[in-house]
Amino acid sequence: MSNEAVTPVSMSRRIEAPASAVFAVLTDPAKHPEIDGSGMLRPGGPVSTVTKVGDVFTMHMFFPDMGDYQMDNHVVAFEKDALIAWEPVMHGADPTVDDPQRNGSRWSFSLAPDGPDATVVTETYDCSGSPEQVRAAIDNGRGWIDAMTTTLANIEALCAGGGSGS
Repeated sequence: MSNEAVTPVSMSRRIEAPASAVFAVLTDPAKHPEIDGSGMLRPGGPVSTVTKVGDVFTMHMFFPDMGDYQMDNHVVAFEKDALIAWEPVMHGADPTVDDPQRNGSRWSFSLAPDGPDATVVTETYDCSGSPEQVRAAIDNGRGWIDAMTTTLANIEALCAGGGSGS
């Protein structure tokens, strides 16, 4: 498997809520366990609203093969009401060094208004920078498709009627 062969995986959903309401949910780490479609995120991480590139938010997580652990999510793209992206790093690892606890992936959500009170939300997972064993374990990101579909449905449920997060 080569990095050049890896294409980011994306799922989109039209949500009946303004981009500002969806973005408010995405920038509130306390809401992430509610929207998570993977079942891995747990409540209880430090809660500070994400406001810019360079912010870091920590998520408590659980995976059967790893047990309980934490990920520090380093915000690498931020455009109010339009885009947020982060790169997860195992809590306590230095994200600037080539470290086996850094998985080289990036999660992002892009928002495109679709009328006055609707938004097309696209979740993208890019593992092109991940080690081969990580890419193989998640089938080059395709292993996240069901979770991404559920996450988008959860965002829709939380933002139904244009509320929440504000």
